[in-house]
Amino acid sequence: MNILQINAVNAIKSTGRTCLELSNYFNERGDHCVTAYSIGPSVNSENEFIIGSSFDRKVHALFSRLFGMQAYFSKGATRKLTRYMKKFSPQAVILRNFHSNYINLPMVLKFLAKNDIPTVAVLHDCWFYTGKCCHYTVDGCYKWKSGCGECKSLKKYNKSWFFDLTHKMVKDKEKYFSAVPRLGVVGVSDWLTNEAKAAPVFKKAKMIKRIYNWINLEKFKPVDSETLRKKLGLSDKKVILCVASLWSYDKGLRTVLKLSEKLSDDERIVMLGNVPSGAKLNDKIISLPATNSVDELIELYSMADVFFQPSLEETFGKVSAEALSCGTPVVCFNSTANPELVGKGCGKTVEVGDIDGASEAIKKILSEGKVAYSKVCREFAEENFDMRKNLSEYVKLFEELNS
Repeated sequence: MNILQINAVNAIKSTGRTCLELSNYFNERGDHCVTAYSIGPSVNSENEFIIGSSFDRKVHALFSRLFGMQAYFSKGATRKLTRYMKKFSPQAVILRNFHSNYINLPMVLKFLAKNDIPTVAVLHDCWFYTGKCCHYTVDGCYKWKSGCGECKSLKKYNKSWFFDLTHKMVKDKEKYFSAVPRLGVVGVSDWLTNEAKAAPVFKKAKMIKRIYNWINLEKFKPVDSETLRKKLGLSDKKVILCVASLWSYDKGLRTVLKLSEKLSDDERIVMLGNVPSGAKLNDKIISLPATNSVDELIELYSMADVFFQPSLEETFGKVSAEALSCGTPVVCFNSTANPELVGKGCGKTVEVGDIDGASEAIKKILSEGKVAYSKVCREFAEENFDMRKNLSEYVKLFEELNS
């Protein structure tokens, strides 16, 4: 079976690692899975197709801001991709992140519809069924249900300098997705799947189902981290880990700073991810730059006594799942998909914005000790995020779409 997946990145960041793992799984089965992507390292050129160039992405980014539309440009790069698809003849195509200024969504969907290719739209965020937004719950905007327009998030996510064309974009998505005869939609959490079921964009989808993102549990497991503790000067400290690829005040940084003010002398926050210049971190926070090293991530998760997820908008929350896989309990806010990832005995969920509640939950876990949670955390991860089990769900999905 020939399978093509399309994503902005390959082998890096969470969706890029997901692409590589899915590709490896199907190729080991004897299928041929190719990842078409824009940015990332080449792992196996036989199973990769690079979309566009750095120059093309820059031009696309400029046009998307000028005209307020993303994934409407890169026509030359997309034409090369459709020519490749015609030659490759996929029996299934997986669509992932399209909102990174590298591809033309209407052209891709028209090709898939014309050639009646079974298509799976995997929702890593909400962009596929909104006008332009990756998330909307914090802004309290649900106009995607009625056609968008008068967008309150015009300067957010993919910023538009002049025009509000969100109504056109969501209607175009509805038109082009509806034209794909065999369309399956995968939400990576129950919360996201239920949102997708209410989206007009997917009203003609053959199926909408939840398949959790997976974790490579053979890699993400508890490891010895004493050397790292000593290196960071944390041998006698209780460690709270927070992870993001890029921190901003709207994306949890403000919450982490407020939490740090409530720490005792023997407690420290390790904050992994790039922090904006000028951010004032106190001596209770150790800031580490973002990393693409899986081994570094595993050691950090294993070192932590508790993982804190400050984000209010998570369609899955892979960092929380990775922490659980390494036996580390999680504290998060009761919003979007966050509480789904904190099974019974795996940590604590607190009300949105309740910093005092988060602090109390963290301190309770620290006082009880990580060992009281680790076994249950690992078992929950094995039950819900096992890579081969969740990947096998895609095999069933392809069979259903091809039947």
